[in-house]
Amino acid sequence: MLEIFDEIESGLDCELIQKVFEKVKLKFSLPDNVRVELTIVAEEDIQNTNREFRNVDSVTDVLSFPALEVKLPFNADDYPYDVDLSTGELMLGEIMLCYKRALEQSEQYGHSKERECCYLVLHGLLHLLGFDHIEESDRAQMRKQEEEILTSLNILRD
Repeated sequence: MLEIFDEIESGLDCELIQKVFEKVKLKFSLPDNVRVELTIVAEEDIQNTNREFRNVDSVTDVLSFPALEVKLPFNADDYPYDVDLSTGELMLGEIMLCYKRALEQSEQYGHSKERECCYLVLHGLLHLLGFDHIEESDRAQMRKQEEEILTSLNILRD
């Protein structure tokens, strides 16, 4: 389940974001009980969070906070103690999206705000699954996954 909290009433197309989440679940064989929280925030909020958790005092586009150390291929049996007994959900983590930064980047890169927001949420989801981009080889693998998933949903660069 992807739960979206739109703190700034952005009007973001949540159905499209849900499709990205469902595609990630399908591609990585995630069980139906996985949960991710996405919070859409203002610049000040993401800057404060970035400063607090990463010691970087600047606005960024997206932040991810994994709740698990995920191993792919994903096997729910690897996380028996992480399932919430009251809901049956397995929390993968949280993502924060700065909507204003996403709008700025969509203009900068010349594509739609929907494409940029989907890309950023997907980027955050991949971080929750253990993907990273510190090393060039890891970055290439992450970009490949992003392009494959977005292309499969026909969310293309304009």
